[in-house]
Amino acid sequence: MPEKLRKYFKGDSIIWALLVTLSLLSLLAVYSSTFTLAYQYRSGHVGYYLIKHIVFILFGFLVAYITHLVPYRFYSRISQLLLLVSIPLLILTLLFGRNINEATRFLALPGTSISFQTSDLAKLALIMYVARLLSLKQDQIRSYREGFLPILSPVLLICALILPANLSTAIILFFVSVVLMFIGRIRFTYLSLMILGMMTVLTILITIALKSDWTGRWETWRNRITHHVQQDSEGNYQAEQSKIAIATGGFVGKGPGNSMQRNFLPQPHSDFIFSIIIEEYGFIGGLFVILLYLALLFRAGVLVRNSTRTFAAFLAFGLSLLLVIQAMVNMAVAVGILPVTGQPLPMISMGGTSILFTSAAIGIILSVSNGLKQQKKEVEVEAV
Repeated sequence: MPEKLRKYFKGDSIIWALLVTLSLLSLLAVYSSTFTLAYQYRSGHVGYYLIKHIVFILFGFLVAYITHLVPYRFYSRISQLLLLVSIPLLILTLLFGRNINEATRFLALPGTSISFQTSDLAKLALIMYVARLLSLKQDQIRSYREGFLPILSPVLLICALILPANLSTAIILFFVSVVLMFIGRIRFTYLSLMILGMMTVLTILITIALKSDWTGRWETWRNRITHHVQQDSEGNYQAEQSKIAIATGGFVGKGPGNSMQRNFLPQPHSDFIFSIIIEEYGFIGGLFVILLYLALLFRAGVLVRNSTRTFAAFLAFGLSLLLVIQAMVNMAVAVGILPVTGQPLPMISMGGTSILFTSAAIGIILSVSNGLKQQKKEVEVEAV
């Protein structure tokens, strides 16, 4: 990165480059995947959704820029407030959430048509809060009462509130929290019992849901699991169309803007945008996207290795792992490995709150990177 830009864009230049690359790829993929949709429903204005998406991308960059300027230590304190705000918002979503794309995950702002996915805020808040507790309790971390229980309680509470309407997000968040606790030296025995208990509860819930006529919040993920297991062609329409897009993409793809499955695939601009990317850019394009996310995780690993502060290490790695796991789940759904989950592809899928909170997460990682660079300079100055 040129020195003039370094004055304004601080932190890891590779992470900045990854953010820019993902955003540019997103613009190409969203424009192509929404071309037919815009032509049909926006009176031929084929650039309608692209313009809307550009606005969100720009806001995302603004969010990333602001959050990366804030010292990372600030996020330790604010995590407490964000977690307290997230809990009532998740409860309100369960009670009065707006049903969008057969899932009640959004909460509408009173008096407006604007809605946002409350679990996006809860994910960010929980990872920051877990990182905070792990760093503060390193002296008591091997203790069940003093080290494990204070961290376990918010993890179970947030995941339980997310689970009824968004099973996949609850599982991803629980998994990332467990990895963080493992890295933070929580006893393996405690973690094993926690994982066993969570798996038992999920097995019971899924078994009851599959064998009953539950409706409401639980119905969406029950139907998705059923269609995936039974390979029901009618109920599994999304997955079938996604496989067709991937199969016809071949090694080099059909070329930008030449997707055919965008005309048949539901949600080609969000949940199944990875399928459109492979159809147009082939195996090479899909591999390139995977490598971008792995590069983000690798750079976070570099930050952890260079960090002398436990909170900085836990925060950067936790947020990076959260984004990468979400991306891998989205890709696994596209190729038919997992049932449809509704997980967007971070920084690529079209979606307002997803882009904004993903940008915030990347901005916080950059804040950690910037903070570590400043600490290194201070140490070098003192040494001289």
